[in-house]
Amino acid sequence: MKEEEVILVDVEDNPIGTLPKMEAHEKGVLHRAFSVFILNNKGELMLQQRAYHKYHSPGLWTNTCCSHQREGEENVEAGMRRLEEEMGFCVPLKELFSFIYKAPFDNGLTEHELDHVLLGHYEEAPQLNEEEVAHWKWMGLSDIEAAIEQSPEEYTVWFKIIFDRFFKHIKATT
Repeated sequence: MKEEEVILVDVEDNPIGTLPKMEAHEKGVLHRAFSVFILNNKGELMLQQRAYHKYHSPGLWTNTCCSHQREGEENVEAGMRRLEEEMGFCVPLKELFSFIYKAPFDNGLTEHELDHVLLGHYEEAPQLNEEEVAHWKWMGLSDIEAAIEQSPEEYTVWFKIIFDRFFKHIKATT
């Protein structure tokens, strides 16, 4: 099976090629990604704990799901696909904002992504893909902010970066 490829982009999000996912993370090159945030009617965020066998950030808590777009796939379409693959449900999503971040990992890999942040709403329990996700929970946004401050080592590097922007965006629009 061919390794999944990521879409390389410039800072304006214009595609400039593709690379195998692992190679892109080894070289730390800028590529397109998305992060899905699912809220319930109480304003709680659905978090997932990454499966313990993942090649980076295993067992850490993070946003509902995240991944990379495929060639020809729109951001929302990609988010809905991956949400169903990881969490076992599909809901309409809308794009909130995008930004660039770069985060090195202890294992020598680097996330350098132009990340599209997507929002959806759901009330039920997910049907987890155990290859991707170990556990899940609902958590209030202020509680997440406090938990990240108290125990940052329990959360993925990208979630800590993205959550701060997401929380500010949600507070500014409500």
